[in-house]
Amino acid sequence: MSVLGAHVGPDHRGRGVWSGGLVTLLAEFGFSAAAARVALARMVRRDLLTRVREGRLVHYTLTPRTRTVLREGDRRIFSLGRAPRRDPQWTVLWHAIPEDRRLARSRLVTRLRFLGFGQVQDGTWIAPHDREREVRALLAELDVAAHAGLLLGRPGAGTDFAAFAARVWDLEGLAARYGRFVAEFDRYTDPATRESLTDREAFVLRTRLVHDFRRFAFLDPELPGHIAPVPADRAAAVRLFHELYPALAVAAQRHFDEVTSP
Repeated sequence: MSVLGAHVGPDHRGRGVWSGGLVTLLAEFGFSAAAARVALARMVRRDLLTRVREGRLVHYTLTPRTRTVLREGDRRIFSLGRAPRRDPQWTVLWHAIPEDRRLARSRLVTRLRFLGFGQVQDGTWIAPHDREREVRALLAELDVAAHAGLLLGRPGAGTDFAAFAARVWDLEGLAARYGRFVAEFDRYTDPATRESLTDREAFVLRTRLVHDFRRFAFLDPELPGHIAPVPADRAAAVRLFHELYPALAVAAQRHFDEVTSP
């Protein structure tokens, strides 16, 4: 998903990508050919890719579900850490999805985490944002609105909400992860270092960059400053991502297009 999301742009997400090229690209990240084909087949079963045969060649296209997820992901990733936080409305979601809808429940949980929600207890989730629009659309998409409730509000005065938030989100682990991200990618801000990269190296680096940065969408609730301090290296990580992602784009895209052209 990271490879496709980064290199099949929003205006071309209906295009087919040659299967042999995808297998070759996945080898750059340690996948054997057999493991890559198993991963692609699994994505087809999960309605993330559609397999299309054209003569002797097989191509994969993104499903409508995947295009929706990638659009949502783009909004979340590219806005992360960019807007000043005020005292926001919070969103609380609780659900009691039946056991026979286990797949829908699993998909709901994944998407909630990507929207910055943390789990309070089984079936109860909270986010320090007004996520009503996104959650209503998600519940409708998964057809589970009848099994869920949604509430907007603010923390009550006089409660130790900072301690509560620290139980819901791993804030210390988040701060450490931002530090590791900066330590790994900071040297590529030097233009001479980037220019020394081959197209293949730029592709691998850009994919790793977006793959690692997108994890922050699952981990960082972007809490208001009066509840928890901003992670020390968040601003540096955001700056690095927004500098390197476009700077590596041309060379990385060249490699992607060359390898996925049969």
